[in-house]
Amino acid sequence: MNGIAGKKALILGGIKGIGKEIALFLAKKKAKVAINYYDWEESLDELKNDMDKVSNQHLILKTDIRKTEDIHSLIKKTASEFGGLDILINNIERGGWPIVHGEYTQNQWDMEFETTVRAKQWLFKEALPYLKASGDGVVINFSSIAGIIGRTGPASLIFNDGYAAANRGISLLTETWARLGAPEVRVNEIMLGFFETRHGEKTRGWGLLSEKQKQDIKEHTLIKRYGKIQDIVKTVLFLIKEAPFITGTVIKLDGGYTIGGEKIYPMPPPQDNI
Repeated sequence: MNGIAGKKALILGGIKGIGKEIALFLAKKKAKVAINYYDWEESLDELKNDMDKVSNQHLILKTDIRKTEDIHSLIKKTASEFGGLDILINNIERGGWPIVHGEYTQNQWDMEFETTVRAKQWLFKEALPYLKASGDGVVINFSSIAGIIGRTGPASLIFNDGYAAANRGISLLTETWARLGAPEVRVNEIMLGFFETRHGEKTRGWGLLSEKQKQDIKEHTLIKRYGKIQDIVKTVLFLIKEAPFITGTVIKLDGGYTIGGEKIYPMPPPQDNI
């Protein structure tokens, strides 16, 4: 047993990028995988083809999770089809880049909170009875380091205030849900820095940054590179399979961005006259 075979997983935001790679990984490990999406319809055929190559036990479901009344049917359909639910991957968010959108509009602010925070709450509420029944449930919330650093430094062209506030709220939900889920369900959070498909080079705002602005982000990151999707997949695997005693924890997967940028001066020599 690999610890994943036979598990029943629901991945939100799975039509491309991070969500899709997690779905493919779990499917290759013989999990039963349901993928929810709403937009990026142009990527649907590719997702179907890629999933068909690795799994005959998967669902692809279209649901607007901003409509809380539709979340019940999403969870129920997944659990009914698979005979339960063991893993919930909350990979959903909306974030308006200042360099793309400029000043906020009320609609943009509302959409970010509806998607990044509110939808997660009702997804967890609906999924919790099934996760509890599993006896070994796992919830992984995805968030952003915007919740720590806000609109500051090299990231200030990428993270706006509403997105930062919404992501700070996710960490509170993670801790609350860990209490509600225990002991049958472990709830943890992966807080992402700059990744190729999240805040990075494969997102539409990246091309609006100057080369210096991009380099400033990399220089602020202690590891001196942007994250790769496989960095995320490996962390997901760790939380599902190798971390039975971890719950209510936030893992900052950011290459050291949140503590980077500040230099450490060498220790001064001792002063003999003191």
